[in-house]
Amino acid sequence: MSMESKSDHGKTLVKKIREFIWKSIPFITVLLVIGLVILPLGKKISAKKADLAEKRSREKTIKRALSNVITMELLPSLVMEKLSLPGVAKPWISLEVVSEIRGKIVTKKVTEGRHVSKGDILAVIDKSDYQNSYTSALASYETALSTQKRLKALVKKNFVTQSQLDDVDARVKTSKAALDNAKLALSRCTIRSPMQGIVDRIHIENGTFLNSGDPVALILQIDKLKIKVGIPESDVAAVRKLKTFVMTIDALEGKAYTGEYHYLTKTADSMARLYNLEIKVDNKDGEILPDMFARVKIIKHQDPQGLAVPMYSLVNLNKDIGVYVEKNGIARFRSVQTGFQDGWKTQVLAGLEPGEKIVVVGHRIIEDGEQVNVTKTIRDMEEISQ
Repeated sequence: MSMESKSDHGKTLVKKIREFIWKSIPFITVLLVIGLVILPLGKKISAKKADLAEKRSREKTIKRALSNVITMELLPSLVMEKLSLPGVAKPWISLEVVSEIRGKIVTKKVTEGRHVSKGDILAVIDKSDYQNSYTSALASYETALSTQKRLKALVKKNFVTQSQLDDVDARVKTSKAALDNAKLALSRCTIRSPMQGIVDRIHIENGTFLNSGDPVALILQIDKLKIKVGIPESDVAAVRKLKTFVMTIDALEGKAYTGEYHYLTKTADSMARLYNLEIKVDNKDGEILPDMFARVKIIKHQDPQGLAVPMYSLVNLNKDIGVYVEKNGIARFRSVQTGFQDGWKTQVLAGLEPGEKIVVVGHRIIEDGEQVNVTKTIRDMEEISQ
């Protein structure tokens, strides 16, 4: 082979190599991209998938964790339906003593706050005019009696007629009536207490001029009181059956008293539609004063051995009212029949038995038949905070 042929062959080979290199550049570029970009990105994606799978696994584990609940064991106890109504203390008797005649007060015998007995003198009105009237009426009556006696003797002898004697008899009766009126008016100059009690108000002073009917004093009997309470129409039937009532007096630091049924009005207040109940309360120490406010507790119904659940433990499920009953770590919904309310408790008439345990905390986050973790079992709601 000549030198020229070898040279041409070498050029051809170089050309082919160059063409091969140029053709390989895209492939090499793709390999570099895969090696430098796609592979690291794939590793990151795999790592994220692993993290997401682990997170989902943790969430499933959390979902599978048991709900913590607190249960309460049901025990028979006294359950009562109570009313707490406001009342006002009133005197057993409140009597305004008034003057029965006209005249000037010459002697004031009592002061406010004094205890008086029936017949005690409260005040004296000037007797001068009434004494004169009585003396005159007495003289007229005695004269009429003397004339009647004399004419009776003369009638027997026919010296006077029967008509004349009848006239004298009439004068005797008239003068006797006048004498009685004068005597009554004279006695009314002395104003006396008509009952035992405390003088709460005095409306007179020495020198006060009174007309008939003017007030003299207000006397109260407060050794026993009436507590007046407005009773709603819906509770009248229950109140009629009661004989005793417990009440507290706010002004006496909530001191408790027991009273007796006295009277229930037959008509209701036209505005409030309340029937007034009067409760008799002994007040011999005088601590309760008229117009003090009282809080009266009225027990409408009671069950000595009843079952009751906390009002907020009741749930609605499929239009039924009930509670979750826990047994062996499983909470199941139980429909119940409820009765009256006793504060925060609701009476259960049917559906539960003594000794069963109901869920009282956590019952809003569980479902029927769910397994639960009982953290505490109590017998009274006050134990929750202990």
